[in-house]
Amino acid sequence: MRSLEHQYLIGVEGVTDVWLVRHADVYDGLAEVDDPPLSAQGREQARRLAQRVRRLPVAAVYASPARRAQETARVLSDDVRLDARIGEATARFTGGRLTVDERTEVVVERMRRAVDDAVAAHQGARVVMIGHGIAILNYLASVLRLSPGTFRLYPPFTGVSIVRAHGDRRAVGTLFDVSHLEVQ
Repeated sequence: MRSLEHQYLIGVEGVTDVWLVRHADVYDGLAEVDDPPLSAQGREQARRLAQRVRRLPVAAVYASPARRAQETARVLSDDVRLDARIGEATARFTGGRLTVDERTEVVVERMRRAVDDAVAAHQGARVVMIGHGIAILNYLASVLRLSPGTFRLYPPFTGVSIVRAHGDRRAVGTLFDVSHLEVQ
């Protein structure tokens, strides 16, 4: 049984846990703003995420330069490292539909480089990366070896996805867990 777990990097010494977290809510009562702040609901989500994260050792917290990602990250730590590579995919809303303008391969490659650099800097530790739904989904689909566009999952606000990394191996352990948001 342990050999099966080791295939998924469970219980393997030196594994880095990368927590990919979608930023907290900004849309509750949102006016049209290019770089919106967290909503009241989002601030509560970030507070609950922070309670969860603070129970564990975390080597570093990274965030996209977007205000919503930075505000979410700063509830977790005063020491937040900005990384544009974990920013959202270039997209636009037209007629109520989301159109992604950035090619999937480009999104995945920049996310991969950001994750790989964080893993190299914090081997055997846990890092938290606060980013955006489309970018995280595309990266996770790549790790899971799914064809682009086939991973049909809504990424909830402050959803935690955990990727385990060891050397050049990656394994997804959790997808968009929001247990920290459950009523207490």
